[in-house]
Amino acid sequence: MATEMGRMPFFYNQEGRLVQVDYALQAVSRGSTTLGLKTKDFALLSSQVKPTRPLMEPAEKVFVVDDHIGATGSGYIGDVTTLLDQVRVAAQRHRIVYDEPIDVGTLSRNLSEYLHEFTMYAVRPFGASVLLAGIDHLGVQLIQVDPSGTTFKGSAFAIGQSADDALETIVKGYRPDISVDAAVALVTQAIEGVNGGKSVIEHGIVTANSKRFEHRQSTVG
Repeated sequence: MATEMGRMPFFYNQEGRLVQVDYALQAVSRGSTTLGLKTKDFALLSSQVKPTRPLMEPAEKVFVVDDHIGATGSGYIGDVTTLLDQVRVAAQRHRIVYDEPIDVGTLSRNLSEYLHEFTMYAVRPFGASVLLAGIDHLGVQLIQVDPSGTTFKGSAFAIGQSADDALETIVKGYRPDISVDAAVALVTQAIEGVNGGKSVIEHGIVTANSKRFEHRQSTVG
């Protein structure tokens, strides 16, 4: 029995923390600085587009999941895109089965369960955290899902490199009645402030009026 136990993956440390999830969170912390912000009128997703090698096109950072929902993420880009494919399939499956768009809460639970499965078995957890922004019958929604499958709802989130410092800037400048343009300026300030100056930033936004998630032209601060 002792031999068999020795071959099993070591999931918990002496503090009761999931070791592999902690490593996955460290992978997220090395990714692009990525922010989400919402008010009752809109939700904004923004992510730094890291410089690439000469002649290489930068990777897309903000994605449309369904007409009314968008997503972005930070961490290993392959893990991020795999998780985004998962939520896109879930959203389309819901439309086919129920003949109506999926709500943001249901979509986040689907992603949460998918991620949680990778902490229950001897599988490498995804080194990515995802932000979902959308609108449904409950209004404008902003949700973060981390590598363990834990979900968080709130008015602002920051993931990736120097996330805590970037979030501090958002907290200082946030107002419940902030305009879209002011929000874009605020997240740009937060991302540039932790990345040493001017950055290429990709944005996506959904408003209560349009009820559609759309890309906003990338900005160079």
